[in-house]
Amino acid sequence: MRAPIRAIPPNAKWAQNGVTVAGGYGKGSALNQLSDPRGIFVDDAMTIFIADWGNHRIMSWKAGAMVGQVVAGGNGPGDGTHQLNHPFDVIVDKTTDSLIISDNNNRRVVQWPLQNGNHHEIMITNIQATGLTIDDNDQLYVADWEKHEVRRYQCGDTKGTIVAGGNEYGERLDQLSSPCCIFIDREHSVYVSQLQDCRVVKWQQDATQGTIVAGGQGEGSNLTQLHSPMGVVADQLGTVYVADHYNHRIMCWPKGATPVKSIILATRFIFRSPWKSLCCRCRKSSCSTF
Repeated sequence: MRAPIRAIPPNAKWAQNGVTVAGGYGKGSALNQLSDPRGIFVDDAMTIFIADWGNHRIMSWKAGAMVGQVVAGGNGPGDGTHQLNHPFDVIVDKTTDSLIISDNNNRRVVQWPLQNGNHHEIMITNIQATGLTIDDNDQLYVADWEKHEVRRYQCGDTKGTIVAGGNEYGERLDQLSSPCCIFIDREHSVYVSQLQDCRVVKWQQDATQGTIVAGGQGEGSNLTQLHSPMGVVADQLGTVYVADHYNHRIMCWPKGATPVKSIILATRFIFRSPWKSLCCRCRKSSCSTF
């Protein structure tokens, strides 16, 4: 996400039954289906953009639509300018009216025009990109699964600056291990979910090491643990929400405290308002609102 969600009261109550807004017709490649969806982005018009990982495409789903539209890829797995290969995440760059996509298996980040776009331009190469986000200065942040780091890129920059990790694989607080999803707050602190260490770490701007803000107690299912966390966002109170992938839940982690509750069953999610979340469920091949 680009900016933190508004503060959500600790006693907020969440619906346990969601409404499917994309997919939900089983795993497949038809326009009303998804296959192991990963990253999601919602624009100001409430159009949902989905990294349809298993179908090697990006889908857009307008509010209330019964079927989606292929807006990038969809030409089988490959490294051609009209193809993607297991895209992991997608965001919309309003400045250029384009999609930015982490084309994971092609080891690159690409930019795909939203208008009349039938091919992409390569932005960054030699990177096993996973999570993406943009800050309020239009700087791009990319998590690199293989190099165990997160880099920030200025417009036109292809090398970037390390803002988290970069000290090889490891469990120290100055290291990352297989970073997955990222979130940037208004102070430009970076939140990073780590699948293998089962924790979320916050790196403040210009910090040389991170602080554990969720998990970090080993792999497990009790309320102090996570199991392969993926999506992460934080509100203005510093409360961290984590998609606890293999525990099939979203955890709410107040600042400086152990988690208070599991609020939703999901694997990836974002917030669009103080009272509504959008969740991406890989095994169900659908996206739902709660």
